[in-house]
Amino acid sequence: MRINLHAYYPIISQQGDAVFLGNGNFCLAYRVRLPEIYSLSETDFEKLHTWWHQAFKGLPSGTVIHKQDVYLKQAFNGERLPGESFLARATSNYFHGREFLSHQSYLFFCWPSNRLFNRGAVMNPFLKIKKEFPITADGSCQLFEAAVHEAVNFLNTTALIDLEEMKAEEVIKLTDSYFNGFGQDADTDIRSGQLHLEIGEKPYGMLAVNSELCFSGGVSTSRMNPRFSMGDISFHQGFIDNLGLEFSRNHVVNQIMYLDDRSHWLSILNKRREELSKSIRFGTQNKVILERIEKILGEINRDDQARIIRGQLNVLFWSEEKSQLSKLGGQLKGALKDLDIRPYQPSGKELQRYFLTSYFGFSSGFCNEDLYVSDLRHGLCLWLNNTSYTSDGAGIIFNDRLQNIPVRKDVWDEGKKRIKARNFAIFAPTGEGKSFLANNILRQYFENGTRLVIIDLGGSYSKFALLYPDDQVVLRYEDGKNLGINPFYMAGPDDLSPERIEDLAGFLLELTSSGLKVAREGQVALKKILVSYYRECLSDHSLESFFHYVKEISDHLESKLSISLQFFDPQQFLHLLSEYVENGIYSFLFETREDQSYKLEDKKLIIFELDEVRDNRAVLSVMLMLIKSAIQRTIWKNPSERGIILFDEFAKQLKFENVLESVEFYYQAIRKQNGAIGIILQSINQLPETAASASILENTQVIYSLHNEKGYEALRRRLNLSAHDLNQLHSIRNNLTGPRKYTEVFIKIGKQSNVFRLEVPPEVYAAYLTDGKENQQIMTLYKAHGSMEKAIVQFLNQ
Repeated sequence: MRINLHAYYPIISQQGDAVFLGNGNFCLAYRVRLPEIYSLSETDFEKLHTWWHQAFKGLPSGTVIHKQDVYLKQAFNGERLPGESFLARATSNYFHGREFLSHQSYLFFCWPSNRLFNRGAVMNPFLKIKKEFPITADGSCQLFEAAVHEAVNFLNTTALIDLEEMKAEEVIKLTDSYFNGFGQDADTDIRSGQLHLEIGEKPYGMLAVNSELCFSGGVSTSRMNPRFSMGDISFHQGFIDNLGLEFSRNHVVNQIMYLDDRSHWLSILNKRREELSKSIRFGTQNKVILERIEKILGEINRDDQARIIRGQLNVLFWSEEKSQLSKLGGQLKGALKDLDIRPYQPSGKELQRYFLTSYFGFSSGFCNEDLYVSDLRHGLCLWLNNTSYTSDGAGIIFNDRLQNIPVRKDVWDEGKKRIKARNFAIFAPTGEGKSFLANNILRQYFENGTRLVIIDLGGSYSKFALLYPDDQVVLRYEDGKNLGINPFYMAGPDDLSPERIEDLAGFLLELTSSGLKVAREGQVALKKILVSYYRECLSDHSLESFFHYVKEISDHLESKLSISLQFFDPQQFLHLLSEYVENGIYSFLFETREDQSYKLEDKKLIIFELDEVRDNRAVLSVMLMLIKSAIQRTIWKNPSERGIILFDEFAKQLKFENVLESVEFYYQAIRKQNGAIGIILQSINQLPETAASASILENTQVIYSLHNEKGYEALRRRLNLSAHDLNQLHSIRNNLTGPRKYTEVFIKIGKQSNVFRLEVPPEVYAAYLTDGKENQQIMTLYKAHGSMEKAIVQFLNQ
């Protein structure tokens, strides 16, 4: 039999989600969005099963439900990754062409022209019905359509399932792809061989679960994942997940159910039970079938809501060569054997019939001998309920856990659909890669236009910052060297705003207050002097210049600026400030020998390194004041611009005076800004159990955790993690050997959690190194070239 697909095209018309087929069937077509693989708990699988059952049980008798999951091997397109920077290009090139298994899930509801279904095994699915077929829904179709829309609307109210109407071009594309074997660039032939089907030049096979005799054991909504479960850790997967993404070859899984009339099939089953009871002595097969029928009848009689179905599960698979096909079939049989299922393997003309009838528009054409009889709950256990890792429209690039391809996660959540606060925390012991992870997150934020203020104690970020010389500044204390910033620099008259004067006044008071609170009168006096200084001194502004200006007008403050000496003591002020100018012991901090003609506002990346000043109270107070100033002048200044404040090694910073209170304030104030605060801790136990800490954790809704061999119980308790969150944490595995090294990281965004991988190209790895021999080599090359990009390229080419 030779059929030209385009001459006998199965689809007559489509209106919205409604598809009218030439064989008289009326179908509603949807694309299904499912949860990510590994993200579901045992309870989640039970919920999904309940929701599907709730949606389907009210559909009219005669409905055919066909869920089709298509898994195709593809090459990753690195050009879709965002960014034009050196590291972004390296990432794109590194992953471009990597093979992965894509997944698309479709759901079809079919209203057959013959709702008694086919009893014979021989049919031509392309044969159009003889009578004139209307291309609009008649009365029964309209009732069916209304029932389906009610089911779909219900499913779309659940938290984990999303159904979207398929557009006409999508249905056409799927139809053409199906009949051309999903892998052809042109229309091709389907030929029936003795053992397999040939579509074009590729061999195809199929395994089907088509009888009650296929089941040796029971079914369930989920089962233990042997890869991640151990001891008390129960990591669950869907019952037939090993037929989905876990089977990493081209294949299609068809899950087909016929919703039958309860009373009709109860009568048939009871009659078959009577017949088998009389012939039970004539063969063991009769006994097995009788036991199965009695079990089904028992389940149906115990549950008034039980819905009888006839169903089939089949897997279509193919390979490039015939020699590979039997091997793939063997792998699938092994996967089914793990489920105590013995499949049927059609061949020859039967295989061709099974293939054609597994097209969504023809799936009402299976005969009784092709279907097992059960109830709806049983059938829904043979249902694939998850998909591959899903990229968001924007976000930070990580890698999926199954195939190591890049996936973008929107941890910012601009629309605040998943989280109300964007604040984040990173937890991991020393040596597990906290700084590496933080570098990866912050670098991508920065390249996406987010301002960063980083308070660092270990020098973990200055290296990647060197890739962006014009946009970054690193403020660190080195004995005898200036901090690299001139707080008094003004680009022009417009910079002399009230906020800028307030900021400078706070800076000077911090330098000269000796830890004492300055009265309001003194603050006003100092601001008057600052305004006068900028009006009279039009260039070369600096701390030393301001010092000399105050010295010059100290005897004329009252006459010149109406400042009483009882409010402001110029001699005391100059004496205290003298430590930071001329020959003072800290005069080098604010020297302006180099070009420092920039404002903090000009820099998108500001790093404060505090490691060398933690024991020097005078310099530490200056640095903490500059941090406060940087936050006010960058993150707070423009609420429309994204900004992040990161406190690295937060536990060490807590030893600084008033830091915990300041961070708690930032957490509260950031709500009104378009920003986020991040903290990095080796252990959550480093955060004292106080009201301030509780407030910080309550407002931290993005959690990152790396591997911790000491366990995660404290994390679970203080962050109220779920049992599945804890199972995911315990499942973390790192691979630091071989060509594809990666670490795994648990990420929780609001209530959604999963484990991701972090695999980066050599260029990115080199940029994130913070210590060791390799890092020293790169820094030596940087000093020679003056370019971090050139240094990394030369290092990798050595």
